[in-house]
Amino acid sequence: MPNKENSSFSSFVPYEAAKDEEYMGEPQKEHFRDILRAWKAELMEEVDRTVSHMKDEAANFPDPADRATQEEEFSLELRTRDRERKLIKKIDKTFELIENDDYGFCDSCGIEIGIRRLEARPTATQCIDCKTLDEIKEKTQRL
Repeated sequence: MPNKENSSFSSFVPYEAAKDEEYMGEPQKEHFRDILRAWKAELMEEVDRTVSHMKDEAANFPDPADRATQEEEFSLELRTRDRERKLIKKIDKTFELIENDDYGFCDSCGIEIGIRRLEARPTATQCIDCKTLDEIKEKTQRL
């Protein structure tokens, strides 16, 4: 969980459940809300930096090679931001799952996903076993 003083996603502290604590009770949900808020904030800052960078760096270079290099750089940044935009949507959907008391349970089999897996991938919607099976099925379908 991000520290309150430094709400950076990268400064998160693993959750330590109290003995006999209810899975996905309010303290755990708040832990994941904090993680998701910090993660989303970092992604939004990155979007702002990209927009700012592209405005500052946009130039009409007379040299075609320089122009092509800049266009390729911008294209790569925009693809990265598009992936991050999709991730922000997943984060927003995860907030909805938390509010609806559906967070932390596997979409496929219904069991607890687990605190450590969710800390590693806060937007996970499947337990490790179901996710592994899906990946195996996907891999065999491609062969």
